Amino acid sequence: MTNGCTEIEAGTVGEAVGHRLDRGVMRPVEPRMVAALYVEPKGCYVGVPGVDPWDEARDARKYSGPHPVVAHPPCQRWGRFWHGSTRKPHQYELGDDGGCFEAALNAVMRWGGVIEHPAHSKAWDRFRLHKPKPGAGWERAIYGDDCVPYWVCYVEQGHYGHDSRKPTWLLAVTDGKPQELNWTKGEQRLPAWMVERYGYEKARRIGVVAMVGGKNKTAIRNATPEPFRDLLLSIARQAKEA
Repeated sequence: MTNGCTEIEAGTVGEAVGHRLDRGVMRPVEPRMVAALYVEPKGCYVGVPGVDPWDEARDARKYSGPHPVVAHPPCQRWGRFWHGSTRKPHQYELGDDGGCFEAALNAVMRWGGVIEHPAHSKAWDRFRLHKPKPGAGWERAIYGDDCVPYWVCYVEQGHYGHDSRKPTWLLAVTDGKPQELNWTKGEQRLPAWMVERYGYEKARRIGVVAMVGGKNKTAIRNATPEPFRDLLLSIARQAKEA
């Protein structure tokens, strides 16, 4: 006497339960391992199957493979306020991140995967990377003396669960063109009371997360929504096998 599963092809069972299965063996295939670099110790990558999280304590600058990466290098010294508070300008040097972005770039060029950074990050100027244009989708470029092909794009995390639009640049090294994303520009999310109180321009500068997040506004702003995390992991798993 046989049970119901043994008479069904593995592919059919896999579709039914949402997992890929080894044909004839009928056990779930583990997802390809991805190293998540520069992540929070209690963040959204911790505990996810097929993810090796590298938080500050592990020092992601030391990552030496062999898995493709999803990298979130610190952005504070690369953004619009790289110099520090407007009340105390020029507290910091442009790009003074302890070598984090450079290490992330080297890792993705060597092992494949994807880097996430705010749109208009000045790291692109420092490392002579191609700057993506909004609405253009994935754009292909070549990096360094080794002529490594890579892809860049502009995407908004608001389409994937973030409270704000959060314009973002991605840089990916994958086996072929990465998957298509939502390339549209999201609508402004400023609440009516905010615009009425401060006027549109000031409200836009303050930002919706700063107004509604309170003492947690930085964590909310920096957080990666789970749907966007899953998207980045799927892109990283398109990298060539090392």
